[in-house]
Amino acid sequence: MGTLTAFIPIILMIVLFYFLLIRPQQKRQKEVTNMQNSLAKGDKIITIGGLHGVVEAIEDGTVVLKAGNTKLTFDRNAIRTVLEKGNTAPAVAPAEPVEETAKETEEK
Repeated sequence: MGTLTAFIPIILMIVLFYFLLIRPQQKRQKEVTNMQNSLAKGDKIITIGGLHGVVEAIEDGTVVLKAGNTKLTFDRNAIRTVLEKGNTAPAVAPAEPVEETAKETEEK
């Protein structure tokens, strides 16, 4: 019984470290991985080096960024933050054809 009570503080410290350090770090790493995997063309991003740019192209493990008039290739893991998701919808929605009724065609 005495040896079990000696190990209780060590076990509590391990549990405390898990919930205060290990688990939150795993959660942050999962969020970063999801963000990096969801990159799309047109996203405004910041790299870990502080470069602001727009995603121009995405390949397997690399991302081509446009910063000003320059295009740079970075590793996908170098993306720290997505500031703004790119515009995936067309700027102007295509117009749908308007059907004329029989009455309108007779008036013309």
